[in-house]
Amino acid sequence: MSMRKLTRRVMVGSVPVGGGAPVSVQSMTNTPTEDAGATLQQISLLAEAGCDIVRVAVPNYRKDHLLRRALRSLEEIVEGSPIPVVADVHFDHTLALAALEAGVHGLRINPGNIGGPEKVREVAEAAGRRGVPIRVGVNAGSLRRDILERYGHPTAEALVESALEEIGVLESCGFYDIKVSVKASSVPLTIEAYRLLSREVDYPLHVGVSEAGPPWSGTVRSAVGIGTLLAEGIGDTIRVSLAGDPLREVRVGVAILKALEMSRGGVDVVACPTCARTRIDVAGIAEELEERLAGCRAPLRVAVMGCAVNGPGEAREADLGVAGGRSKGLLFRKGEPLGWYPKEELLGVLLAEVEKMEKEYLEKEGL
Repeated sequence: MSMRKLTRRVMVGSVPVGGGAPVSVQSMTNTPTEDAGATLQQISLLAEAGCDIVRVAVPNYRKDHLLRRALRSLEEIVEGSPIPVVADVHFDHTLALAALEAGVHGLRINPGNIGGPEKVREVAEAAGRRGVPIRVGVNAGSLRRDILERYGHPTAEALVESALEEIGVLESCGFYDIKVSVKASSVPLTIEAYRLLSREVDYPLHVGVSEAGPPWSGTVRSAVGIGTLLAEGIGDTIRVSLAGDPLREVRVGVAILKALEMSRGGVDVVACPTCARTRIDVAGIAEELEERLAGCRAPLRVAVMGCAVNGPGEAREADLGVAGGRSKGLLFRKGEPLGWYPKEELLGVLLAEVEKMEKEYLEKEGL
């Protein structure tokens, strides 16, 4: 894996992005922003799953009472959120100013669609006074007409040109606390655009595949696109875009970082694909472990293996592992066998051992 490109660092609340900081995981709520209770409940679940930064849409409501309610709710969301909140704003610079007044930790805007240079300057000055970074987000589906006409269709060069223009608008205001994204639903186009952008700027990059799709295909597209870029050293924060429950986005994002061994903690469950030799419920045990250990803070690898071919070796190399036999499994901890357990007891034994190891880790780290 390539060494990560060292970019500038910005702070989104308490979370550093860029400058060699760990790659952070982001998601976006899909609850009505004016419903603070539902939104905060969703944010709590996202944070428990490993989300570091959450984005909340600030809709451009035509009815003033709905807009006022959403902005009041946004302030409540910011105050109650366990992780930094980024406001997603389009078409109205007053919404960006109101979001800053509500205390958001970051803004996502397109400088080209919020009302012209003077209004961009007003937002940039307000954000600068508060130390709030701005993400310039360019998407293949919303490129300006003149850029589309020049290139004929969305290309990597078109995406990067648009991003550089938007960055230039903020820089002309003396604002440099910037993150950048250049997303497309096409994985090859996304990869090409980020490679090109990474050569052009040293701002931290927010990486993702836009409108990746429903959970199954979207997970594959995101893993290929985001994983390729991270493996090349490109990317400082990631967002997996899936249709449906944003909790899936966070779990996939965390899994991508674990697969690249860029994870900052948590349990990484590995399991064999199973075959006719398997006599224990490998898939069931592995899935249950992933579900129930999602909040574990200890950086552990747990292996669930089904037979004697690769099982003992993989289980021995993991922090905790089981190699299945006919009706029982051999448990290993840090390479040492702990004994044989009936297959019906394996899940419980593994969970209990992880709990012990997490407690030991937290005591050692003083957490």
